[in-house]
This record gives sequence, C-alpha cells and structure tokens, in this order.
Amino acid sequence: MTAMTVFKYKRISRPTQNLERQGRNIDEFIKGNPAYKDAPVIEVTEVYTGTKQDRPKWQSLLNNVKAGDVIIFDSVSRMSRNKEEGVRDYMMLFDKGVTLIFLKEPHINTDVYRQLLENTIKKVDDVIVDTYIEATNKVLKILAALQVEQAFEQAEKEVDDLHKRTSEGIMTAKLNGKRIGTEKGRRLNVKKANAAKEIIRTKSKDFNGHNTDQEVMKLAGICRNSFYKYKRELLTEMNGDVGK
Repeated sequence: MTAMTVFKYKRISRPTQNLERQGRNIDEFIKGNPAYKDAPVIEVTEVYTGTKQDRPKWQSLLNNVKAGDVIIFDSVSRMSRNKEEGVRDYMMLFDKGVTLIFLKEPHINTDVYRQLLENTIKKVDDVIVDTYIEATNKVLKILAALQVEQAFEQAEKEVDDLHKRTSEGIMTAKLNGKRIGTEKGRRLNVKKANAAKEIIRTKSKDFNGHNTDQEVMKLAGICRNSFYKYKRELLTEMNGDVGK
C-alpha cells in the first residue's frame, strides 16, 4: 500500500500579504491529528491571483497527487475563488480518491461525502447491487457539488464585497476632500530616514562629527543619493532655525 502524503497548500494574491496565518492554522491542525503523525508533509506555497486557475504549482499538484493523499487548505478561497473551476477541480480530486480538508469550511471536506456514501451502502446489507451503488454515488456527488459550489460562491462574494467597500471608501474620501495617497513633494518622515539623519548630524564633518561622506554613508547604511538628500534637508532645517 502506497503511503499517503500530506500537502499544505497556501496561497496569497499579492506578495505583500502574509502567509503566516494560513501556515499556523494548518500546522496546528496536523499536530492535532494522529493520522498524520508519520506522514510526509509537503508545503506548497503560491503567490498568484485567486481569480485565475492557471497557477503553476497548483496545476503541478493536480497532476501529481495520488489516491490516498491529503491536501489541506486554510479555507476554500485558497483553493479557488472561481466557483466553476473550483468545483471542477474538487470533483476531479474527489473521484481520484484524494482527501480535501478545508479548515474554515469542514462541511465540504471530501470525507463528509465518502462517509455518507459508506453509511448509506451499509444499510442495504445483502441487497447491494452495482446499479444501486452507482445511483447512490451519483446522488451524493450531486449533493457534494451543490454544497461545494455554494462555498465557492460565498468566497467570491466576500472578495467582491471587499472590493466594493474599498471602492466606496475611496469615493467617500474624495467627496469629503481627503487626499488619496501621498501628496506630491511631501517628505516621508520614516524611522529609517530619521535614524540616518541622526547619524549624519553626529558623524559628518559638515555638522558635529569627524567622518567623511563615504564613512557616514557606510555607518548609516544608505546609498549616495539618500545621503545627499538627507544632508540637504538637514542643512535646510538648520538654516531655517538660524533665521528664526
């Protein structure tokens, strides 16, 4: 018997999003299930938009996963936010004998439908025939497809609602005269800039220090352009103070 492999599938739509929460939830689930204690675990991480299904790592997983394997998602939206393609992949993996687990939507886990099918067949005892099993399997697959489709529809709706709220919020801000984004020419008073300026002010020969420009750049960990930009700003600030 071929040993099962557990796949942790994590996906984000933009590189700026954080995969840590998804990974933490999946890891906790695996640790809490003795069935996965000795199983090899493979992490599949993808940064790709959820409105497309041509994700290379996901396609590779679809092509190589085998019967008995397990794929764990934090939620159904990580598998897909396109219901047609999501249901298609779900049913294909279901027929292949792959176990799908959705931590936030456990009611559509593949084991739910497999257990229902098994219990239904047991009740028939000796009357089991191929046609009955086939018909029952078809009915349960239709039920599974409908419920899975509803889960994907909900995921799509949540994304659409988020986009709508974001768009409405931007429009409201504009109507109220608020600027969206950074004002042109405005200095960003970030911590890195403040720290670099302090080093320039205390170390540079042009101020209170004894170091050359090159030495100060190295101490501050900044490039030449940033160094001279901060230096000009410091000189402007000093001249302003003197003129008061």
